[in-house]
Amino acid sequence: MTVLLDDHLLRDWMVGPDRDLRRAAGREPRATTNLWYARLCKSAARAAGGALAGDLPPAERQALVAALVRLPDDITVVPMRDLAWRMGVLVSESTGLSTLGSEAVAAAEALGARVLASSRDDSPGIRQSCEQLGIRYSTVDRRS
Repeated sequence: MTVLLDDHLLRDWMVGPDRDLRRAAGREPRATTNLWYARLCKSAARAAGGALAGDLPPAERQALVAALVRLPDDITVVPMRDLAWRMGVLVSESTGLSTLGSEAVAAAEALGARVLASSRDDSPGIRQSCEQLGIRYSTVDRRS
């Protein structure tokens, strides 16, 4: 089963996953969403670093930027055109599910994936939608 990583965990995976993240992700194929990827790129592109990349040491930030410029082939991103309709349906059926959240749920459905989120980004909307649809959702403890 594929594991869908949020932007915080994608960042952590690209700079060198720690034991907790490796354990949580297992040896499963990894994926993320267009919007999580874009949000991480935006943060890394800022001169001072954004909320996702600003606290990284310079060497880790450089490694992250290099990986984001050319996203590794082992990270799957489902094209938005394949998800947009389902996202619209999900948002119309669920209160509290944002566009970003609907993409995560739709991508998990399309990939037959489970969602793995940072505890910092634990989204009640995504969690609830996943529960309703039988999609596994879990978090990895993160303080930063």
